[in-house]
Amino acid sequence: MSGSGTTAGDDPLQTAVWRLRSRGCWTDAAALLTDRADEPAAALERAGLLVERCLFTSEGWAEAEDALRTAEAVAGDDEERGGAASERGRLAYTATRLGVRDRADEARSALGRAAALLSPASPRRPLLDFRRGLVAEHIGDAPQAARAAYQRAHAGAEAQEDPLLLSFTWEQLAGIDLAEGDAAAARTGFTECLRIREELGYLVGTVPALAGLADCTPDPDAERLRAEARRLFRLLGGVPVSLAGRLSAVPAQPSPETHPEPAAP
Repeated sequence: MSGSGTTAGDDPLQTAVWRLRSRGCWTDAAALLTDRADEPAAALERAGLLVERCLFTSEGWAEAEDALRTAEAVAGDDEERGGAASERGRLAYTATRLGVRDRADEARSALGRAAALLSPASPRRPLLDFRRGLVAEHIGDAPQAARAAYQRAHAGAEAQEDPLLLSFTWEQLAGIDLAEGDAAAARTGFTECLRIREELGYLVGTVPALAGLADCTPDPDAERLRAEARRLFRLLGGVPVSLAGRLSAVPAQPSPETHPEPAAP
């Protein structure tokens, strides 16, 4: 779920899934994998798409739960079970973060279970570190613990040459820098995040990247960035919903505390 689906070695199905996902068509992307839902990798990917839909839209919870239960049922080894547990933790985190239902304990438990199941060398480790950072920052109110988790995820993403995950780690580290008053470091992080997402064609991810960059950029460039974020937000039908209050109304002067909800992978 962190790969771009755009490299030369990707098969046509993965390329089609990526193109739909990158434009916010998660249901359509998941539908392409329905016929392979009895295969662990496809079942987990399908669940991940529907969980991501919940994060961006705050809709489709029942479908995500059903897909996740399928992924958990067909998992055949610790690596697959760990991947499903990581996705379970992300869904619980999302419900808690968006105020749908307090599932903080479930999020921590599921991500802890994933950590126990996945080997230290698992390719899923960097993504798990990133998700544990989200829980530490946004549920546990522990930004320094979150920073350490994001830095581990960042190093893992670099080692695995995973540009999409790198864009997320840049974004979250920049958000912490901004909250701590380091606008220069925040601009560097958000600029890198935006650059990667534009290169990958990850359209739904450019909205929070633009909004975050605007928060640490002086006017008049800041207003230009916000205007572009508002344009894309409307084009995408109002996603991510966590930015609705900022991008659907007349823009207000931002503060570090209004850093947008991450489009977590």
